[in-house]
Amino acid sequence: MSAPSLVWFRDDLRLADNPALAAAAARGPVLCLYILDESSRCRALGGASRWWLSRSLAALADSLAAKGGELTLMRGDPAVLIPETTAACKTDFVSWNRRYDGAAVELDKALKAKLSAQGITVESHGANLLNEPWEVTTTAGTPMKVFTPYWRAARARGEPAAPKPAPRRIRALPLPGTLGKYVVAHGELALEPRTPDWAGGLREAWTPGEAGAREALSDFLDGAISGYGEARDRPDKPGTSRLSPHLRFGEISPRQIWHAAQAAGHAHPRLQGDIDKFLSEIGWREFSYHLLFHNPDLATDNYNRRFDAFPWRKDGTALRAWQRGLTGYPIVDAGMRELWSTGWMHNRVRMIAASFLIKHLLLDWRQGEAWFWDTLVDADPANNPASWQWVAGSGADAAPYFRIFNPVTQGEKFDPKGAYVRRWIPEIAELDDRDIHQPWKASATALKPAGISLGKTYPEPIVDLDFGRRRALDALATLKSD
Repeated sequence: MSAPSLVWFRDDLRLADNPALAAAAARGPVLCLYILDESSRCRALGGASRWWLSRSLAALADSLAAKGGELTLMRGDPAVLIPETTAACKTDFVSWNRRYDGAAVELDKALKAKLSAQGITVESHGANLLNEPWEVTTTAGTPMKVFTPYWRAARARGEPAAPKPAPRRIRALPLPGTLGKYVVAHGELALEPRTPDWAGGLREAWTPGEAGAREALSDFLDGAISGYGEARDRPDKPGTSRLSPHLRFGEISPRQIWHAAQAAGHAHPRLQGDIDKFLSEIGWREFSYHLLFHNPDLATDNYNRRFDAFPWRKDGTALRAWQRGLTGYPIVDAGMRELWSTGWMHNRVRMIAASFLIKHLLLDWRQGEAWFWDTLVDADPANNPASWQWVAGSGADAAPYFRIFNPVTQGEKFDPKGAYVRRWIPEIAELDDRDIHQPWKASATALKPAGISLGKTYPEPIVDLDFGRRRALDALATLKSD
């Protein structure tokens, strides 16, 4: 009989296509461990992510129990808890799936060295990307900086490996009593809000867990994938996959998504164009992790260091108005209210809201990134900062800083009937379509019957668009002159 094994769950909260779990389960009894890392080395999860994690861990525990396994929860520093656990359990094999932020990479290296020195076999696996960040390079062997050649090189590597099924059976390892002091009950992790309980909208909008991820993928491939290439930009239509939080917590793997999407394309060739576009969005996620791995300070430091001299303003009042969805620009405010209510925002609106904060308000992209990190259920350590830097112009392959989204024209183009705005800003819902994206231009005879008093029931614009644009371009000019 083999010695027991330990599998360390992190951003891979699933049974299927989980190579670390498969490797451990194939050897014999296995301790399935999740540690809420509260060490100072890692970035603390935001509130919405903590809520999702709580529900996802509960779903994982149920899935493991159905296979005969058991999820053990601990809180603390993995660098301390994992060696303590392996010693107490007399474990000779430890496996985990890799993470790619700088702190996790360093922790993995240190743990692997420490455990190996104790005679323990350690395996780390690639489970949450199609390609490891070091596998796609320029012809000179250096990291990629532009998406299109990156994705071309990634595709040239061939089709991703087929996903593996979940283990048929998992033999739980009884915990030694000496570990009791480290083990916590699910509720003791205190991941969900109590007072006030702000998560009602999240509970209505989402089903965290592996089963929820499979259902979301199936629903998408059966419906919204048709016409995705165009509908994905329309916040007034259900045109996106909504898989991002499931991917963020590893409830489904990119390989599972890839092969399911390709199977749908083979079955329905007319969908292949939409599927290719959808898979290119998975490619952007891959590129973001490539950037994060090679630039560990992506969430705090400008990728383009010229932006270190950028003259950002400090304006707490404007920042709070943006956060609360009270800027006076309906498409921006609708997005920010959707975010607060559901923990998610349509991607097109994310770009509009981010551009407004950075360029019309001239506030540092890091302030926006931090707010999204706290409020998004899909707050991703790579996607979130990479996307904010893309909008700011400071990132890799970024939109030029002088590309400034006009929230009025963006709203009119992508929410032409105002359905999205009306859903999230009911106080202006009675306005005509021609006024819904710029209520300050509506006549008094239009505002009064709609029950709108600008500055009272809905705010006046907090910045003039032309003024904000000129100010942003002037700020960019000072950067260029340095």
